Amino acid sequence: MIKTELYEKVLFETIKRGATEISADVKEAFEAAIARESNPDAQKGLIATLNSMEMSAKRENPLCVDTGWPIFYFKVGNQCQLEGGFVELENAARRAVAKATELGYLRATMKHPLTGYDPGNNIGMNIPDFTYQFVDGDSIEMSYAAKGGGSECFGGTRHRIVAFADGIAGIEKFVIDSFVASARAGAVCPPSVLGIGIGGTANVAANLAKEAACLRTVGSKHPDPMFAKIEEDLYKALNSLGVGILGAGGDTSVLAVNVEYAYTHIAGIACATSTNCMVARRASSRIDGNGKVTVMRSPNWFGDR
Repeated sequence: MIKTELYEKVLFETIKRGATEISADVKEAFEAAIARESNPDAQKGLIATLNSMEMSAKRENPLCVDTGWPIFYFKVGNQCQLEGGFVELENAARRAVAKATELGYLRATMKHPLTGYDPGNNIGMNIPDFTYQFVDGDSIEMSYAAKGGGSECFGGTRHRIVAFADGIAGIEKFVIDSFVASARAGAVCPPSVLGIGIGGTANVAANLAKEAACLRTVGSKHPDPMFAKIEEDLYKALNSLGVGILGAGGDTSVLAVNVEYAYTHIAGIACATSTNCMVARRASSRIDGNGKVTVMRSPNWFGDR
């Protein structure tokens, strides 16, 4: 049985790492963008941003002043035994979030939606948010993803129903129009990691888009060739726009385009975009049934993608 004391400690360390350390795949994407950038000013901006993120890790400071929503994804083995069960797992996550906020790794940004009441610890109704996936085995994998306010609230998340008659062209037009509108509004922080959800109901598409943005590693490809081609075509199209770092121009407007899908109703195709800002804050850890803790390079939410 995995003890509460252990998984609460791992939850806190995962939050801290996600808030202060850039993921290896994002760093590699930045280095590749710097190497190919033809605009000297954009290249300087990318270099300065990467240096800043590396300094954050050394000083254990937040990667961005907006530390985002606290969102957890738990991939749980069917034979996994947690002391206190899932109720205590969620309570431990709340305590870890509150501790991370108190120690300054997270900024207190979660407020009551109508009154503006701020509890000061990022804990409230339906926050933190928890998503579960159940698999074989006796381990639990914990991923923490901090979704930023700008990329979520001010245009980085969009939804539309596309007619079957419009097909892939209609889906891609919606995605490009959405990215252009959000970038023009200054609502997102390019170069972005763009998640796209295709199919399902509106909320299913939106959830898939968020998971694709936050949990897919940069550089991964969808195993289905049809969706992999959509990813590749949109990646090329969006980078050809010249939006560049923070909209100031350049060759790299998106670090990645990640698509996930669900079967849909014959009436239409729900499509959603979820934009993750350039720091793409996330971290993952695994605890095996014997108590062994592993710091994971990838969230492993979509297998080895």
